[in-house]
Amino acid sequence: MRAAFGLLAFLVSSPAEAGVPAVRHVVQVVFENASYRSALSEGFFKKVADEGALFTNFTAVTHPSQPNYIAMIAGSTLGVLGDGRNDLDARHLGDLLEEKGLDWRVFAEDYPGNCFLGMSSGLYARKHVPFLSFKNVQKDPLRCSKIQGMDGFFTALKSRTLPAYTLVVPNLNHDGHDTGIRGAGRWFSDAFGGVFADREIMKDTLFVITFDESESYFDRNQVYTVLLGAQVRAGAKTDTPADHYSVLRLIEDVFFLGGLGRRDQVADRMEGIWE
Repeated sequence: MRAAFGLLAFLVSSPAEAGVPAVRHVVQVVFENASYRSALSEGFFKKVADEGALFTNFTAVTHPSQPNYIAMIAGSTLGVLGDGRNDLDARHLGDLLEEKGLDWRVFAEDYPGNCFLGMSSGLYARKHVPFLSFKNVQKDPLRCSKIQGMDGFFTALKSRTLPAYTLVVPNLNHDGHDTGIRGAGRWFSDAFGGVFADREIMKDTLFVITFDESESYFDRNQVYTVLLGAQVRAGAKTDTPADHYSVLRLIEDVFFLGGLGRRDQVADRMEGIWE
C-alpha cells in the first residue's frame, strides 16, 4: 500500500514540487569511458565543474557502453547486456516528448544520415545513439530525420531553434573513447567554450555533461556529471546519489512528461543545486 501511494504521489507531482528549474531546453552531452577522478583532473572538464554543479556521487548503470545509453532514454537497460545490434520494441523519452507536443534531436558527429542503421561508419558508432535501437524510430522516416550530424547542433544554437531535448554525441576521437580524457577535453573546450560563455544561450538552457561509464570494470562505476546553466548554482557540489536514471527523471520533471514506468520513476532526484 505504501509503495502504491508513493507511485501515485510521483505521478501527480509537478516539476515545481520536484524543485526543478523552468528551462526551455535540456542538452545532454555524453562522453566515454573515463573515471570520475581522471575527468575532474582535465582542465576544461574541471573548469566546467567549477562553473556548474558537480555530482560527486553519480554512478553509471552498468558496463559496457550501450546499456547505459539505453538506460538514459528508456529508464531501463531493457535487457541489453552488450554493444551489439539491438532493435527494441519499447517506449522511450522521444515518445514522452512527442506526446506533450515537444521535439527532440540527436546530433551525432560523423553520422552518415538517411536513417543509417549500420553499426559504424568511420568514427561514428551507432551504439552511442540509443534512439536508433528502437523500432518506432528505425521505421519512421520523420523520426529518423531527428538524428543528424554535429553541424546541425551549432546551427540550431546560433538560430535559437534547439528542441526541448537534445542529445549530443561526439565521435570516437572526441568523446574520449579512442583518445582518452585529454582528447575529449580538447574537443569539449573548442566546441563548447564559446557556447557556455553565451548568456543568451545559457539563460534558458540546462546542459548535462556526463560520461557513459567508468573506464574500469572493477570500481563502483563512478562518473563525472555536471549540470550547467543560469539556474544552476555555480560551484555547487552534492554527494546526493544519482545515476543515468536520475537525469531522465529530471528531464521528465522539467517538461511535465510523466514517466515510462521503469527505473525513471523511482530514481533519486537531482536536488540542492538550483538558484
